[in-house]
Amino acid sequence: MDAVSYTPTIFWLLDWSDMDMNLDCVALLGLGLATFVFITGCANMIIMTVLWILYHSLVNIGQIWYSFGWESQLLETGFLGIFLCPLWSLRAVPLYTPPSYIVIWAYRWLIFRIMLGAGLIKIRGDRCWRDLTCMNYHYETQPVPNPVAYYMHRSPWWFHQFETLVNHFVELIVPFFIFLGRRMCIVNGILQILFQVLLIISGNLSFLNWLTIVPSIACFDDAFLKFLFSSKINGIKDQVLKTQAEKASGRQPSPRYGTLVRRVMNIFLGLLIICLSIPVVFNLLSSKQVMNTSFNSLRIVNTYGAFGSITKQRTEVILQGTSSLNPNDATTVWEEYDFKCKPGNLTRRPCLISPYHYRLDWLMWFAAFQTYEQNEWLIHLAGKILANDTQALSLMASNPFEGRQPPRWIKGEHYLYKFSRPWGKHAAEGKWWIRKRIGPYFPPVNLQGLRKYFETRNWPVPNSPLK
Repeated sequence: MDAVSYTPTIFWLLDWSDMDMNLDCVALLGLGLATFVFITGCANMIIMTVLWILYHSLVNIGQIWYSFGWESQLLETGFLGIFLCPLWSLRAVPLYTPPSYIVIWAYRWLIFRIMLGAGLIKIRGDRCWRDLTCMNYHYETQPVPNPVAYYMHRSPWWFHQFETLVNHFVELIVPFFIFLGRRMCIVNGILQILFQVLLIISGNLSFLNWLTIVPSIACFDDAFLKFLFSSKINGIKDQVLKTQAEKASGRQPSPRYGTLVRRVMNIFLGLLIICLSIPVVFNLLSSKQVMNTSFNSLRIVNTYGAFGSITKQRTEVILQGTSSLNPNDATTVWEEYDFKCKPGNLTRRPCLISPYHYRLDWLMWFAAFQTYEQNEWLIHLAGKILANDTQALSLMASNPFEGRQPPRWIKGEHYLYKFSRPWGKHAAEGKWWIRKRIGPYFPPVNLQGLRKYFETRNWPVPNSPLK
């Protein structure tokens, strides 16, 4: 039971002999339900609860693959979404069951914590946030730059300082607008959404910024949002206005059973959030603040933050393979593996893939400023490549050994990467990046040599490919 409470997931109840099938079924069920909600615009507490349980189950067994901070943010956002919906009605505008103010304020509390946590971790973290120089490096060293970042990096120093000041204003000052009345709350929502749009344009930060827009919408009320909807008869706006008119005139019928159940659940939700927020508030006030942490296994109320420290130089791990018998021979030819989005090939344009998330590319970014001893999964990946594992290779943009025998040896090389200067010499040669070798990241390895490494970690030993 300790394991279940520490890692709650429905996979405890499933047959572990075919885990791939279980994962596929959970993912497909979640995709089907989410598609239904997206297309119809209808949802209830039952559907939203199932979606939350499915994703929660994946995150809790996903280990490093699901170790990103926005996984918890998605779970908290989705949990609140359960209480935003009617109990079982699937009407686009459920009659007599408007969203509770408790849920609306829970979303406002979420966006407040997201932004203030991000701002405080910066001020308490890297000195460059305090001397306004972090943006001198951010565009080039962020996990997965896009083409806009290539040009933004060359902005003048005063513009980078202005960007940093705007960041501090939006993250440290603007969140308090939520508590200053309707108009200032709306201003907060507008500024937060515009800020997230700017981040989407200038970087590939997965679905984080798109997700952060969701609780910001709670800063608006019906009167502000009505311009988004048509005024046609029996349309969404018309139905909402009729419901509001009935409530104002006192002609609203007695609440039904489902409505009463929902009201009780919303009260319990408010009490739960207050209790779970206590350690989160203490963390925000602490000089030893931690970011992207959950204080409960259900990840209902969490701490957030981003880029508390900024890397000043961009380093990359480049995986290379060879068919040579002797990897130490000076004449050995090493061929590089390209990833879907992370920098590698100097002439490949930076990708534009947000809100999609190339998880492996992000993990490679973290590994580049650490060591392979701190990232044992990278050696596991090397073993998969040596074994010509099609699933592992599908995560990469290119396989230099495709159509040939897989490599005998794999190694990791460490490089320093910098943006080329727009309209400069290297850019004229079609290069978006320039690089300089730092040294080896991990030494050449082969399947035979990795066998003991895998066995000591209880990893399945990859089968040797046929020669």
